[in-house]
Amino acid sequence: MFENTKAEFSLPDNEIFLNCAYMSPLLKCVEEAGMKGIMKKRNPASISVDDFFEDSALLRREFGRLIGADNPNRIVTIPSVSYAISTVANNIPLKPKNNIVVAAQQFPSNYYPWEKICSHGQAILKVVSPEEGSDRGKSWNENLLEAIDSNTKVVALGHIHWADGTLFDLKAIREKSREVGAVLIIDGTQSVGALPFDVKEIQPDALICASYKWLLGPYSIGAAYFGPYFDNGSPLEENWINRENSENFSGLVNYRSGYQPGSLRYEVGEHSNFVLLPMMLEAIKKLNEWGVSNIQEHCHNISKDALLRLEGSKFYTEQAEFRAAHMFGIKCKEELDSELLSKKLKENQISVSMRGNAIRIAPHVYNTKADIETLIDLLLEF
Repeated sequence: MFENTKAEFSLPDNEIFLNCAYMSPLLKCVEEAGMKGIMKKRNPASISVDDFFEDSALLRREFGRLIGADNPNRIVTIPSVSYAISTVANNIPLKPKNNIVVAAQQFPSNYYPWEKICSHGQAILKVVSPEEGSDRGKSWNENLLEAIDSNTKVVALGHIHWADGTLFDLKAIREKSREVGAVLIIDGTQSVGALPFDVKEIQPDALICASYKWLLGPYSIGAAYFGPYFDNGSPLEENWINRENSENFSGLVNYRSGYQPGSLRYEVGEHSNFVLLPMMLEAIKKLNEWGVSNIQEHCHNISKDALLRLEGSKFYTEQAEFRAAHMFGIKCKEELDSELLSKKLKENQISVSMRGNAIRIAPHVYNTKADIETLIDLLLEF
């Protein structure tokens, strides 16, 4: 179903972009939404009171549809993952004997807030690594489950590991965390939009996503889902638009102690961004139109045969059941000259990322089987 989808983007025909995990290209319809927002701001008299609220409400509904959330008021607009992680971290009471479980080499925005808490003696940080080898993904999931104990208060993970695409068994991790009374915080930045995620199935206490990767949106905006655990918490900031009855501009001088319903207290100030918000909304509409499962299937179909060609070579990937199709790491069994590899990739106009010891491959609907085959050809000749 994605044969001509590249035409919906402005990607050069002579380049192979396999780097959506770094930053997605913009759809032409998303560019247009941003330009309309800029044009609208030319004449502020054209911006009505309703404009401060309507697109936000639409975004909540579309993002809710994407993640299977029935109540859009549990979804908020955020400026960054670190903003939302800090929000949840400030609303979880901890004792010195408690521990916080994270994966090794986790993305910094989902590590530093927890490290800071633990450095102040409020809890113990448990950083969980895999056993290197053929069962790396399996062992990493087993080690994470083993690390969750009666003193665990927080489990903070991605759905997949951001550096190499290792897939975490969130259903099993949710079950174990619930048994010990721990909250589950998921950074979905490298998965939501390309890998199916259902909040009713996983039941995270928070799901946090930046827009500029797999949500195909702009930079400096994102969305987060907050579960019932955070219903009565304190936001990072006290802004006017998150208070009840903020739709009544003439009544803003009458200060209100209550917040907007659900989780809307956690939305960033000025979340009615007249440029970024319509862009993100348009992108998520397109993802819902395509279907996330179809995106994942496309990425699998264009890469499965090419990856089989790595068998017996010096390059290898995680076992199929422990990696995602939209983002995966290719590693080398021997020391790799990364500078030479980067030079070869640039000469062939192939864009990927080096993260840790992995060559991170991140295709999307604009990629073809030929794109992956070209990359594998280069590696096998390297």
